[in-house]
Amino acid sequence: MAVTKILLFYQFTPLADPQAVRLWQRDLCELLGLRGRILISKDGINGTVGGELPAVKAYRRKTLQYAPFAGMDVKWSEGSGLDGDGRSLDFPRLSVKVRDEIVSFGAPGELTVDGGGVVGGGTPLSPDAVHALIEDRGDDVVFFDGRNAFEAEIGRFRNAVVPDAATTRDLVGELDSGRYDHLKDRPVVTYCTGGVRCEVLSSLMVARGFQEVYQIDGGIVRYGERFGNDGLWEGSLYVFDGRESMDLGPDAAVIGTCAACGAASSRMTNCADDACRRRVVECEECAVARERITCGPHPHAAGSSSQA
Repeated sequence: MAVTKILLFYQFTPLADPQAVRLWQRDLCELLGLRGRILISKDGINGTVGGELPAVKAYRRKTLQYAPFAGMDVKWSEGSGLDGDGRSLDFPRLSVKVRDEIVSFGAPGELTVDGGGVVGGGTPLSPDAVHALIEDRGDDVVFFDGRNAFEAEIGRFRNAVVPDAATTRDLVGELDSGRYDHLKDRPVVTYCTGGVRCEVLSSLMVARGFQEVYQIDGGIVRYGERFGNDGLWEGSLYVFDGRESMDLGPDAAVIGTCAACGAASSRMTNCADDACRRRVVECEECAVARERITCGPHPHAAGSSSQA
């Protein structure tokens, strides 16, 4: 059976011609038979691709040969195999697009990027440095989740603040609401899957008066590579590909609960209301029973049960 891998990567760097980069990246992925999603803007690149190991290695090598991406941090994880056409099971297609932002906060005018990355963001901390900060500052340290709220249902840092964000764009409104102003004088450690969302989030927090903002360098993925389940992370990591979730190590705790029956589960599915973009925890048994679950009160989602 072919060995498949998934790459997760991003780089904030000025790009003079994002469309030219898009065409190059699309052609490179098609040539190598890779699938996945890549976003490109004038501020850089953000993507995840999967395929056979030799092809993934070739993609990484070719991409890092481009000078603006030479220092890009690329994270590896196990893929789920290939379909009958020899393409990654983890992605339905290849999508390479140019957007105003490589991570959609809806605030492109607030972001400043130069050759060194995001200007005015938080201080990057290695996983070990995160633990050192907590040893030094104790309970004063606040973990701040930079993901969609539903992602935290199956995994998060212990005692983390989880904003009520259905999408990344909602985080700006959450910050502007004032409900986190009491944290402005405390050390705040932002975190997200691979680090890209926290690059922007931390800069938005600094601009709004948060005095001591950090971000986990490389995100939850890098933290998991260092500590697995033996650190401050609890549960599974939600991922935006066919795997749905991944564990940071063996015997991961299951902290999610099925919205239909309350059973422990890390399995997620779409909200039964097709107009809703949230996901909801649903155990295997309820999925087999074809129970359609909503993430909350959705009166127009016929034949569904609401989350308790």
